[in-house]
This record gives sequence, C-alpha cells and structure tokens, in this order.
Amino acid sequence: MRSADIPANAGAILTVDLDAVAANWRLLAARAAPGADCAAMVKADAYGLGAEAVGPALARAGAGVFFVATLDEGIRLRHVLTEEIGVLEGPRPGTEDELRQRKLTPVLNSLDQLQRWRTTGGGRAVLHLDTGMSRLGLSEGEVSTLASEPDRLRGVDLAWIMSHLVSGEVQHDPDNPAQLGRFRDALAKLPPAKASLANSAGIFLGPAYHFDLVRPGAALYGLAPVDHAPNPMRTTVRLEAEILQVREIPSGRSVGYNAQWRANRPTRIATVGIGYADGYLRSLTNRGHGYIAGRPIPLVGRVSMDLVTFDVTDVPEDTSRPGTPVVLMGPELPPDELGRLAGTNGYQMLTGLSRRYARRYLGTGA
Repeated sequence: MRSADIPANAGAILTVDLDAVAANWRLLAARAAPGADCAAMVKADAYGLGAEAVGPALARAGAGVFFVATLDEGIRLRHVLTEEIGVLEGPRPGTEDELRQRKLTPVLNSLDQLQRWRTTGGGRAVLHLDTGMSRLGLSEGEVSTLASEPDRLRGVDLAWIMSHLVSGEVQHDPDNPAQLGRFRDALAKLPPAKASLANSAGIFLGPAYHFDLVRPGAALYGLAPVDHAPNPMRTTVRLEAEILQVREIPSGRSVGYNAQWRANRPTRIATVGIGYADGYLRSLTNRGHGYIAGRPIPLVGRVSMDLVTFDVTDVPEDTSRPGTPVVLMGPELPPDELGRLAGTNGYQMLTGLSRRYARRYLGTGA
C-alpha cells in the first residue's frame, strides 16, 4: 500500500534507506587501519541517492570528511553540512575565491592549479598525484618538478596527498602493488603530509593501502567493493513503479517498438510507467525482469522512453492489476545485478536514477 508521504500522482517510487547507508559507512570505517579516518564520497548527488539527505545521515554516522566532483556539488552540500568538503576537479580559473568563501577544499590536480591556488591566496587543499589512472593528478614529471622546487607549496596547507587506484576491485591485479609502490615513491619525494589512496575497493586490499584516510564511495550505496566475492554491503535502494494497464494478447502478437518480442502463447502484458528517461536503460530490452510480491516477471519488448512491458501471465491476476507495484531494483534485484543485465555496472544504474521518481527516505543514519 502507498504510504501517506508519497503523492497520489507518483507512478514510480525510489526508497532510500539512510540507516543502511550509515551502516555501510560504519562497516568500512571499522575495516580501516588504526589511525586512518574514513571519508565519504557523495559526488553525483550521492551516487543518485540524494546528497542533501545522504550527507547529513553520513555525518550523523560519524563521517567528518566528504568529497564531491564539482564546485556546484560542493555548494549544494555546504548548505546542509559543516564538515570538510573536498572538490575533486579542483579550482577552475576564477573560482578560487568562491571555494574559499564556501570553505570548500580543492583537490589540486596540476602544477597550474597549484600555482593559481597559491597566488590567489592559498589555504587548505589536497594534492592529487597520478600514479596510473592517467586522468587527473600531477604526472611523474610534475612530481619531480615539485620535489625540486618545494617553494611552489608555500602558502598551501596540505590536508592530504592523494591518488586513485586503477584496479582495486580486482584484488590480485598486479597493478595494485605496483601502484602502491609508485605512490610511496612519490610521497617520499614531497614534503611530509597525510596521505590517501584507498577507495571502496582499496579498503579491502588491506592496511598497506589505507594510509591516513580511506575514501569509500560505491560501497556506501550498496555496490559490491570486490569483484567475484560476496558483497558485505547492505542494499540501500528500492525502486518500484506501478502497473498502468494490463491487456491480454494472442499468440504471435508483438509487443513494443519494432516488434522485438512476440508472444508464443496467449499472454497477459502489464505496462509499467518507467523507461529510459528515468534511467531504466534501453539495453534492458528483453533482458531485464521485475518482481511482484517476490515473484520474478520477465521484461518483454523494447524499453521505451516512459514505458516498459512485463509478461505477467504466470502471476495471479489479483496480484497483477493496475496500481500493483513492480520492484525494479532492490534486495531482489540489486543495482550490480541490474547493471549486469543492462551490459553496464551498478554505478550507472544508481547515478542515472531519475528526478521524476518520488523519493522516500527511511531512517536518519544516527
């Protein structure tokens, strides 16, 4: 039954369990090496769950350091948090003063960003080193330049020196110890500072990767931190959409655009109000499934912009009527598994969650 806090016109409901998010943070914090703090990645609107609700819940759980991707994300989060917020993309030209005014900590990814931060007033910052990802971060050559010219850091209060693991989720990948070695070598060249390397997966590589700060993201939201291993994290989301209409079709009749599926028997088709405009990916065509009262139902036909269709022939009619909720993501079908069915990963399934969903938050994280 629809709860009183959900509008009557809401066709799809995303339930976020803040207590589960907080429990996941506590589990990860407990795995961190003694002396290592545990931050929280809340970029991409807390991986689609809603940073303005998730951030305070994580703060109540004990998180004291947060990271976002962009200045805009940091500004929105600052409205609800007083804790430290790092901005991963660093200062774009002309934004340095606003970062300071908002008390946001930039992650400096190049000597150019470092120079601009220093000459516009300096202050607290994180220094990012590229040790193998080949995206953001100081290159090996830039690290050598900085090592030989330490005055470039004058006026900069280094909170941490960080890098990012390439293959942490693959526990026996030789890139992991190689990257750890490169990070240690780089740290040895630079002025002493606290260090941070481990993301969600890196936490499970062991204490050698933890340094002074671990930075979990995906695992906070229930995604598996390690490939091909049991997932210790709690599921944090449940996505349901209502059946709009049920019709009976004869054997041989097609369903959806371009007749991508045809019935091989008399079939009951339930049309559900969700589609790729909601982040329910088109690649789930004829591959996905949902659940009614715990019973799986196959998705048939092409996923369209606002609608999908399910074969409910084998579900009792009294439990598959218009208004019946179909579970599309949740404990029955976690984001990682839904991502696998869609040919992608759980990250995309979460971060693509639509703002069209009515959102309900359970718990407080306390």
